[in-house]
Amino acid sequence: MQTKQQAPSEVQHPDGLEAPRRYWAVTTILLGVLFASIDLTMINVALPRIAEDLAIDPGLVVWIVIAYSLVIVVTLLPLSVVSERMGSQRMYMVGSLICMFSALACSLSTTFLGLLLSRMCQAVGTSMLMCLFGGLVRNTYPLHRMGFGISLNSLMVGSAAVVGPSIGAFILEYAAWQWIFLIFVPVCLLAALGARFLPDLPRIRRPFDWISCILSMLTLGLFVSGLDMLAHAPWQALVFLLVAAICGVALVRRSWDQTAPLVPIDLLRIPPVAYAVGASACSFASQMASFVALPFYYLTVVNYSYSDVGILLGIWSVGTAVMAPVSGWMSDRYKVAVLCGIGAGCMAAGLGWVAALPIGAAFGWHAVGMLVAGLGFGFFQSPNNRALLTGGPRRRSAAAGALQATTRVFGQSMGTALVAIAFNLSMSHGATLGVIISMLCAVAALVVNIARYFSPVPDSEL
Repeated sequence: MQTKQQAPSEVQHPDGLEAPRRYWAVTTILLGVLFASIDLTMINVALPRIAEDLAIDPGLVVWIVIAYSLVIVVTLLPLSVVSERMGSQRMYMVGSLICMFSALACSLSTTFLGLLLSRMCQAVGTSMLMCLFGGLVRNTYPLHRMGFGISLNSLMVGSAAVVGPSIGAFILEYAAWQWIFLIFVPVCLLAALGARFLPDLPRIRRPFDWISCILSMLTLGLFVSGLDMLAHAPWQALVFLLVAAICGVALVRRSWDQTAPLVPIDLLRIPPVAYAVGASACSFASQMASFVALPFYYLTVVNYSYSDVGILLGIWSVGTAVMAPVSGWMSDRYKVAVLCGIGAGCMAAGLGWVAALPIGAAFGWHAVGMLVAGLGFGFFQSPNNRALLTGGPRRRSAAAGALQATTRVFGQSMGTALVAIAFNLSMSHGATLGVIISMLCAVAALVVNIARYFSPVPDSEL
């Protein structure tokens, strides 16, 4: 058990960075967000071409995506603790260089094993960047511009979701799949060069808790794997989930009295952070459940074409990207619980509208539902992320950023698993049930925000 130590000073960046350094820091952060956001969407498009070129079974090639996501899940929290000892500037530079060299290795891979190992190394680099984003935003922008800074990141993520598949398809139309990896080399190099402009908080000097690290990786890795297996291997999934629960209990008990634990139990005791984590998990579960279920719903139930599905999902992403800066501006001025409640309510209303439409409804009516849901998702994210990142002490901003990223991945895994269970219950009605499940997850996010609104915590904190 680690002993409590005095917290490091929080005076280095009391209210963000001064211009023009702040502008260079923002550019560097956005380069990392661009890489982390657009990478996965582009690789998904290339999977069929990669499978054909490397003679990989289609059922096996998806592990290029699964392994990448799983490595990120299990390393986010441990790497956030490493960053508190290593320093955010050095961590960002090393992570960017790992991403760059791993992307180069991916482009040179001639076997499935080589590509898989290169992608797993790239996932470590991406995780090193992702665990820093929240803390860097917290210490780059002045507090009165925090919502704007968070909305810029959300805008970049939303834009990447829209243009990523299109860029990937364009590259595959005129070049080999290796170029999808090669285009990230200059992006990562610029991010590494810009790391010196980033804020670098005082470092924590205490031994690394390897036991908590192993317990954390087992808990998250087995839990996410168990969720993914529930539909096709329920007994194995239950074993995974049981072991994950045992490791999770041991991890919480070990972390309970620590000053700055690897799993930020100290932050979850803070009501604004706890509410933000709960709402974020439900919101991302709704978003991912929608993006898994809706293609099946529109293709098999409504009988739309692939191009129609692409347009409708694109409308959601455009709505999210457009609303992100608006909600970011409003989050600096209005109560977070109200803004997030409106966003979650719009998500639930849009998805409920889509599920309630008759089969023969005009395309435009479906577009309206997708736009409302996308606007709601964008309206929700910036205020909620602001509450999560600023709810705790500045010295724990790296842990808050990792908690934000871990919650997002956890929610997305939960949404995917729920839709898989829906299909397992009924193949004929699974897609419709999946859309309803995504709506219910949005309703759960709305309920969390109603509880947040009536919380006894002062308005300024919520």
